[in-house]
Amino acid sequence: MTWRFGLFDSTFEPLVTTHWALLIALCLPLLLGLLAALLPPKKAWPVALASVPVLASGVMLLSAVAQVQLLQWQWEILGVSIALRLNGLSVLLLLMTQWIGFAAALYTPGQLRLTATDPLGRWLWPLMGVLISALSLIWLATDLLTLYLALELMGLAAVGMLLLSGKAEALLAGTRYLLLALVGSLAYLLGVALILGHWGRLDLQGLAEVVEPGPVAWIAAALIGAGLALKAALFPLHGWLSPVHGSAWTPVSALHAALVIKASLFMLLQLWSILLPDTFYAPRVIAWLGMLAIVWGGLLAWRTDSLKTLVASSTVAQLGYLMVVFPLLLGPDIELLARSLAWEGFWLQLMGHAFAKAAMFMAAGNLILATGESTLKGLAGSSRRLPLSLLVFGIAAITLMGLPPSAGFTAKWLLLQAMVMSQQWWAVAALLIGTLLSAAYIFRVFRYSFDETAPRHHYQPLAPGMDLIALTLALIALALGLLAHFPLELMHGGGV
Repeated sequence: MTWRFGLFDSTFEPLVTTHWALLIALCLPLLLGLLAALLPPKKAWPVALASVPVLASGVMLLSAVAQVQLLQWQWEILGVSIALRLNGLSVLLLLMTQWIGFAAALYTPGQLRLTATDPLGRWLWPLMGVLISALSLIWLATDLLTLYLALELMGLAAVGMLLLSGKAEALLAGTRYLLLALVGSLAYLLGVALILGHWGRLDLQGLAEVVEPGPVAWIAAALIGAGLALKAALFPLHGWLSPVHGSAWTPVSALHAALVIKASLFMLLQLWSILLPDTFYAPRVIAWLGMLAIVWGGLLAWRTDSLKTLVASSTVAQLGYLMVVFPLLLGPDIELLARSLAWEGFWLQLMGHAFAKAAMFMAAGNLILATGESTLKGLAGSSRRLPLSLLVFGIAAITLMGLPPSAGFTAKWLLLQAMVMSQQWWAVAALLIGTLLSAAYIFRVFRYSFDETAPRHHYQPLAPGMDLIALTLALIALALGLLAHFPLELMHGGGV
């Protein structure tokens, strides 16, 4: 059994239908976004109709992978070879991207009708299309150059989306994010240049065959790791995260927190599994930083009075859960069963967090849009008029706290088993502390919201469906815990 994303298993020649499904999944979101910029939809139903072929392509690729386990494509364009692969893990991440992107697109018309009074609003559609297409490419790419191009497209689209609100604080935070993202890209490119100069390979399969432990591999891994950690907002390189969400539109925050930062983390784990296999120190450094992230992110969320800052700071802590798993995935002398449990828990936690965090940002956005207040104290008494928004917030919080029967509970159970088997007691303590801190800052929201002594405020009505879209995402995160056997079997069937 290999842990390198099933990249080196036997291949299956894709059918013609899977070729079309692949092209639709990669290209159609971009084309639809460009079309929507010319004719921006004012209602959600045109978005739903346009998204049907994209969602259908994901289902078709899922069916193909379930049958043959691994699909590979290869083209040569102007002398440049482009190769893609789709296995159980990558098809799950592709489906996650499509469904969260679909929910954000359905949510967007309501957001634009309530907040966008200038022509900048229409640019959200093409940027969203670029983002979804770039993310889909990252899950499938098998060489460092394609990964870089997709990462840059995703990053530029994310920066553009964060700037669209036009507020001064958004421009400041977005510009800082852009500069830091460029620094991260430069570090990544320096690592790639070192790899190319020493081994002359950019394809991941070829690198896995020629990479040898030594200073070159360590320096390249350090450069690539630092660049991707900065883009993923891993502690202590997370300082840019909360400010960019402070004034961003709700669907932008949902996409960014649920998907954008996960892509960089995905690349980091994928490349380190090749450059630093069975390494003792590097994964443990990430794990110790993850422990600090859990505590620091939880304390920031607990102390803040801003609802969006609370949700954004909790992302720092939730990423810490994934960071502490690195020694179990990449470290030496880990039992096969413990590594398998850690692998399952890592990706289930990542997917559950993505759906729950998107739902929580939408619920928080609905509360802010309806009340005109962005602080916890300003939301006092909102339970009288916005019970559904608070219900969505609570269901999403169940996953983030790791309570049964959510994906967060199942993932943490798997991770705890792996940590106990490998006697990683410090990681067990970090997970337990993180759960208590999550409960502390989540209940602060409800403490103010259910304050019946608060004066009544004027509420702006939300567009139809905005709460239901967020509720659907929160319920998916819950259902992932109950139906975890399906994604876990698919991941192992894909050869990971």
